[in-house]
Amino acid sequence: MKEQLKNTEAKMQKTIEALGNEFATIRAGRAQPALLNRIMVDYYGAPTPIPQMAAISVQEARILVIQPWDISTLKAIEKAILTSDLGINPTNDGKVIRLAFPQPTEERRKELVKSVRKMAEKAKVSVRNHRHDALDALKAMKKNGDITEDDQKDGEKSVQNLTDRYCKEVDQLCDSKEKEILSL
Repeated sequence: MKEQLKNTEAKMQKTIEALGNEFATIRAGRAQPALLNRIMVDYYGAPTPIPQMAAISVQEARILVIQPWDISTLKAIEKAILTSDLGINPTNDGKVIRLAFPQPTEERRKELVKSVRKMAEKAKVSVRNHRHDALDALKAMKKNGDITEDDQKDGEKSVQNLTDRYCKEVDQLCDSKEKEILSL
């Protein structure tokens, strides 16, 4: 039973990590290198993320500088950024690419907050699905005679405590991301 609880907690923790990674890719007006993690560049026939091809630094609060290790990939990186859903036109000076992030409008901020809330709700649903799987496993263990009814009840209580804790963590992540977006 303890093994089941550990597995459930590990799955819930992965859900929180995935949510954090999703939140990192939301362009909230600040220059964040994580925004480029999901943009793939065709590098000698293999799709490669930009951070594996270049040094990325934040020059100012709203400017990212991408300096490729191989200058011949500059055009390919620029093309990948243009075709991505980032919505920013890169400036290329022959050595580095600069991305200037504009201040988001009030309407854009509200859209971002809505998408943050949707992502958070999906994460909560995922946490609840892990709870459901764990409860099913506990019932199966009870049915097979591996645990007693009291153990099952204790396990269910522990699983519910985990669920409550991780749902609260999702809410906290969501609230902090909303404040970050609205404070721009």
